[in-house]
Amino acid sequence: MNDEQDIEILAKETLHDGFFRMDRYRLRHRKFDGTWTEELSREIFERGNSVAALLYDPKADAVVMVEQFRLPARLAGRSAWSFEVPAGVVKPGEELADVARREAFEETGCRIDGDLARIGEFMASIGGSTEVVTVFLGLVDASGTGGIHGLSDEHEDIRVHVVPSAEAIRRVDDGRIDNAASIIALNWLARHRDALRRERA
Repeated sequence: MNDEQDIEILAKETLHDGFFRMDRYRLRHRKFDGTWTEELSREIFERGNSVAALLYDPKADAVVMVEQFRLPARLAGRSAWSFEVPAGVVKPGEELADVARREAFEETGCRIDGDLARIGEFMASIGGSTEVVTVFLGLVDASGTGGIHGLSDEHEDIRVHVVPSAEAIRRVDDGRIDNAASIIALNWLARHRDALRRERA
């Protein structure tokens, strides 16, 4: 969809450029009645795009999940140790599926069997960030999976869990899993796991 005729960017200023970037835009846009807004100011958080990988073992009917420290969760009054599907940021020029495979191995030690299937994509915070998260399904053999993983130069301290699918889905329903990528991935699994198991039978 081309919105260029309905949006006018008047100015852009970078407020911070470190591990993440924060830009301020001055703009106006056409309203639903055809008139234009007054000048608006919007600060946009730029962190790049990312991928998440739902690692599912259809034979065991289990998912491989990671537990790691997340300061923003603690600052929001939640547990600082988050239960998640593996995920990572996409660097310029990288293929999304390659990033999903890499992050799955770095964070869990699992190698994905065969092709990845794209579950979907979503904007993590559509009102404040340009980040688009692509969620993939990767089939794995979870036997022997566990332990502590992650890259030391990225200060990662990641504990791996193999969780029965029904339990992981329950954790979404009761709020123990509360991050968007994991909720989306596990809700997808709740709808499709029977078909996945039949295909692999």
